[in-house]
Amino acid sequence: MSLPRQETKVDKVISQFDVLLRTLVPKAAQPYRPNPALAHEQADMDEAERRHAAGLMRINHTGEVCAQALYQGQAMTAKLEEVREQMTQAAQEEIDHLAWCDQRLQELDSRTSLLNPLFYGLSFGVGAAAGLAGDKYSLGFVAATEEQVCKHLEEHFESLPIQDDRSRAILRQMHEDEAQHADWALGAGGVAFPMPVKKVMALLSKVMTKSVYRI
Repeated sequence: MSLPRQETKVDKVISQFDVLLRTLVPKAAQPYRPNPALAHEQADMDEAERRHAAGLMRINHTGEVCAQALYQGQAMTAKLEEVREQMTQAAQEEIDHLAWCDQRLQELDSRTSLLNPLFYGLSFGVGAAAGLAGDKYSLGFVAATEEQVCKHLEEHFESLPIQDDRSRAILRQMHEDEAQHADWALGAGGVAFPMPVKKVMALLSKVMTKSVYRI
């Protein structure tokens, strides 16, 4: 029986490019799980409510673009095989979030952010750097990032138009998944980042959300 073919550097580059295309091209990402929004009826919203819901879902979509890039960068530079595998698994779950947000934006007659390529590139670089710093720091970065994401999701959950159950269902499942990613990262040996570092991360996250809400 022949041995499994070893993945080459070319294979890895092709795989990274495939992820990039599926992340940045609208409608390209296909979810692994059913969209939780499908369990709810479309709600009637006026124009202002629809634009606000779209702005929030655009922020969440860009957040998932950043998550894809972070996990891909970290998986590329992680030292331990089990960490690389878990990063890849987490990235697959984030694909669900990416696709669900994209689908919801289409339903709201809106679009994804024009700034996504910029945020993807920046996040990939940060993820790769975190991986090079060592797995415990890379995992700690995952935990701190997911903590920030959960806070944003909680804020958006409250800010959405009260009748927008479809968007809210997506955010609820995203919150559950992100919290699990944070717990895994700390449980796998990630260092807990100090509060000053978390505050800087929160500030950078706020810059992203403010810019992406409309652009």
